[in-house]
Amino acid sequence: MKSIKSLAVGAGFFFVTLAIFVQGFLPAMVPEARSKRVSRAVRNDLGEIKWARYEASDYTPLEKLGRAVYLREGCWYCHSQYVRPVTGEDFRWGPVSEAGEYAFDLPHLFSTRRIGPDLTRVGLKYADDWHYAHHWEARLTVPDSMMPSFKWLFDQVRIPVRKEGKGLALEATPVLSRYFTMKEETPIRLFPNEVGLTFVKPRPDGELPIDGKPQLDLTPFQDQPPPLTSVLLVIPTKEMVGLVRYIQKLGTNRGAWREVFEPQNLGVSIMKIPVSEDLLARGKEVFGRRCVGCHGVKGDGNGPAATFLFPRPRDFTTGAFKFRVTPSGSLPTDGDLFRTVTRGVRWTAMPTWHEIPEKDRLAVITYIKTFSERWKTERPEPPVPIADPPPATPELLARGKDLFVQAKCWECHGNEGRGDGPKAADLKDDFKFPIHPADFTKGQFKGGSSIVDVYRTMTTGLDGTPMPSFVDSMKDDERWAISYYVLSFSSWGDPLTGQKLRLSPEAKAALNSPDVRANHPRLAYDPEKASTAVAQTTGKRRVYHPGIPE
Repeated sequence: MKSIKSLAVGAGFFFVTLAIFVQGFLPAMVPEARSKRVSRAVRNDLGEIKWARYEASDYTPLEKLGRAVYLREGCWYCHSQYVRPVTGEDFRWGPVSEAGEYAFDLPHLFSTRRIGPDLTRVGLKYADDWHYAHHWEARLTVPDSMMPSFKWLFDQVRIPVRKEGKGLALEATPVLSRYFTMKEETPIRLFPNEVGLTFVKPRPDGELPIDGKPQLDLTPFQDQPPPLTSVLLVIPTKEMVGLVRYIQKLGTNRGAWREVFEPQNLGVSIMKIPVSEDLLARGKEVFGRRCVGCHGVKGDGNGPAATFLFPRPRDFTTGAFKFRVTPSGSLPTDGDLFRTVTRGVRWTAMPTWHEIPEKDRLAVITYIKTFSERWKTERPEPPVPIADPPPATPELLARGKDLFVQAKCWECHGNEGRGDGPKAADLKDDFKFPIHPADFTKGQFKGGSSIVDVYRTMTTGLDGTPMPSFVDSMKDDERWAISYYVLSFSSWGDPLTGQKLRLSPEAKAALNSPDVRANHPRLAYDPEKASTAVAQTTGKRRVYHPGIPE
């Protein structure tokens, strides 16, 4: 009996030691485990997305602060940060994780519980505003969420209000001077919700005071403003700003992968959803569970989370939609709506809903159409025909550059495509809300980032915004040329910062070449080992990149 106990103790010690070696020491001995390099999706000069090996970047000081808050608040208890190559995780979250992504993580925050969604690829899935609303009260954006509120990461200031003309004005209390410079020439428009909750957009660095003077704007309520006597200003602290910066960083070392993420990229635009009472009932349920926090019970864009969001949620009661294959001024097709719901609207609070069952997406579209009388009296016009795009060439890009100047696109979007043209600050949409022109350098196109998506926007315009249709003022080939040039602003850029990657002319030439396939992480072009980087034949089998043979 004694010998059996000794054997059991010895066996236990052996297997524990073996586990520590196999799971702890052995992985650290693999060269790839110490690499800072990852397979990164980049847009080349011709608008294509290709993969290249590139070094991951460290966290900025503000992102490090946010990571410390993430660790301190126990976010990693419920959220994992690792995409495994099993059970279709790469079709749910994004590309499979690589060692280089965690080169600057100490300690690692892999986690395993997944009570909440995995956050490995959450960067740029939502706008900053969505995250602020979600952390203030998670159920504003995800009604069935079990995440607690993190209101202690916000400053809360109750300010009395007084009537001023047809609107309301903040009383000039001394506390406002702590948070704002109170410069008259720099108004800061604040949009309270119906109970007076009013979000204040923080400075990018999270510091105080915010430059400008706050002004309440009741435009969303039109002629029925709420009877407010005070408002609660909600201002993210520097810790909260850092937390959002950290969350937005997650997954972006893999570059523009989201632009070629198959599950959310749909080309469907022409389809008809048959309406039934059962489908409408299901759509109403889905809307109440997924959409009401932003779009509101009435579908007018005045949900309780709307005060946090810029641009504001779509007002479905007008029947005006931006992303369509139908002519300017027309209703969209059911396929247009299905594509928008599936793909989301990049860099806004409208996320991708590709994980939601298809029937739920179809159902909610039928319910959304009940908010506007237009759907009862009008029919979508025939779609604008879109042919296959011409091949991209340097000559086509040069022509697009000339057209960009001739069409005065620079007046809104700026000469460098950063959305900072001379007219940008004064632009408003049809609802009298301020609207910012797209920043092309980050490649975050709201209507889609393929060449066909950009061409469609040039052709149909964005209803309800200052972006017009160019179908009558530009020929077909001219619209293709300018679309390619618009895409070129984000070539070799980081989608998080817009900064250009440090790639040699030789690497760029290779990634521009049709002979370099590089259309998958396993086929990533390696500038340091160009001779063996892209699926070269090596005898019996090919080597995609070091450590990953066929």
